[in-house]
Amino acid sequence: MLDTYRSVETPEGVEIGLRVAGPVPRGLAWLVDAALRSALYLVVGIPLALIPEVGTGLMLILLFLAEWFYPVLFEVYSRGSTPGKKLLGLAVLYGDGTPVGWSASMVRNLLRFADFLPWAYGFGLLTMLLDRDFRRLGDLAADTVVVHRESSYAGRRVHFGPDYIIPAP
Repeated sequence: MLDTYRSVETPEGVEIGLRVAGPVPRGLAWLVDAALRSALYLVVGIPLALIPEVGTGLMLILLFLAEWFYPVLFEVYSRGSTPGKKLLGLAVLYGDGTPVGWSASMVRNLLRFADFLPWAYGFGLLTMLLDRDFRRLGDLAADTVVVHRESSYAGRRVHFGPDYIIPAP
């Protein structure tokens, strides 16, 4: 049986459990992010296509920046979540459960090219299936883990109005 919990002990000696995300939610988050980037390319690419030569160069620069730095910026500035990860309730953290920083996010995302080989994230998927915490090569190099973010309502009671006690007949 797969154990999707990763226990981490804080410096204060408190043990916390992180629910690691497997390949399916991570793949779905990637698809959402790919769709968003594609929409951006379409919106920006059409006007740039009207500018001969310069538009092509600007589009290539945009493609490069968006493919390599889109996830980094969102992971650092949006509590470890790209829009796709946020939609699926996922976040990237350091292995010790602390928020991911610039260097780790850069390393994990720059190694996506190795995960993508030989085709369609083949090495990344294989590595995730072999690792207890479903980490891909970039996660292993950066000591990061993708986890399910707990709902902001977890552990709260929802109250739907006054409490009524209905007496038994």
